[in-house]
Parts: sequence; C-alpha cells; structure tokens
Amino acid sequence: MKIKICGLMEHEDICAVNRYLPDYIGFVFATKSRRYVSPARAAQLKSMLSPDIAAVGVFVDEAKEMVAKLLIDHTIDIAQLHGQESEQEVQWIKQQTGRQVVKAVSVQSETDIVKWQDSCADYLLLDNGSGGTGCSFDWSLIQAYTKPYFLAGGIGLHNLDKALQTGAYAVDLSSGAETGGRKDGEKIRELVRMAHNN
Repeated sequence: MKIKICGLMEHEDICAVNRYLPDYIGFVFATKSRRYVSPARAAQLKSMLSPDIAAVGVFVDEAKEMVAKLLIDHTIDIAQLHGQESEQEVQWIKQQTGRQVVKAVSVQSETDIVKWQDSCADYLLLDNGSGGTGCSFDWSLIQAYTKPYFLAGGIGLHNLDKALQTGAYAVDLSSGAETGGRKDGEKIRELVRMAHNN
C-alpha cells in the first residue's frame, strides 16, 4: 500500500522522507493550520525532495487560480482540496494543469462518500471532520465506495495494521508520524516499512 506523510515544514522533515521514501508528502497551505507553510517555503523544501516522492499541496477553499499556479510552477505535483470546493473547481484545475487532484471528503455517513462516487477527482481522501483532527471515523462506512481512495484521520503505529486492511489505495498520516508536534524520523521509517510490506 502507498503512504503519504503530511504536514512537512522543516529541512529535517525532508531529510527523513528522503531516507525512507514514502510515496507522497504533503505541504499544508491552509493558513489556520499549525503546519502551514508559505508557497515560497514549500518551493524551497520541494527543491530538496527526492524525485521518487510526489509532493501534494493541501488547500482549504483556496482560489483555484492559486492552486493551478503552484501545480504549473512545480511547487507541488498533486493538489488536495480539503474545503467546500465544487466538482466544477476540481474539473477546472485538472483541465488547466493536467495534474492529479485529490478531493477530501468528511465522512459521517455512507451518503457523504456516495455523492462523490462519480467525481472527476483522481482520488477521494476519506477523513474525519475537516481534517487534521487526529481522530478516525467509522471505517466500515467505506464499503459504499468502490474507487481508489486515500484513508486519513487518526492513523498511526497503533492502528496502521487495521487501516491497511480497509482496501485503501494509500494511507495519509500527519500527527501519527510525529512526537511532540514534530515529525519523527523513526516513526516515519516504521510507518513506511509497514505500508510498503502490506
């Protein structure tokens, strides 16, 4: 299974992921997040990132033109939309950039998943609440969804085995890869090993 380590902010974070090679990393461009990085900072970090790792930009109700700009100038490789973005905005970004778009969905019932079943997004990211909560949702609800998806929300070493059994295309972690609010290289190593061995 593939794995994404989200919320990278520091040079040390890039060194850790370059060493252990998760499939994806995430830069958070939502200004209210404690893991926010500016586009300039993200571009600096991206320049140090292994070409074997795809950089995902996480946005919350950002102007679609800004999302497209960061894709076109290669600050990020994939856009992840975590707000109230419409299907039309997803389609516009894909058409303007030719890049993949992940649409995050807050899952409280099967209906939340089903209504995005026919989205043009390349993947859904199934999460708890608005994201970044560190809590899981009821993973049994995923049975209603049949396309490849990212699974997020409260995943860490304590429950990664269970997450890997859901059939997700990828798992997405942020706080689960941290100790004391900072990315932990040893946790990243073990998380990547477990995901890639599954």
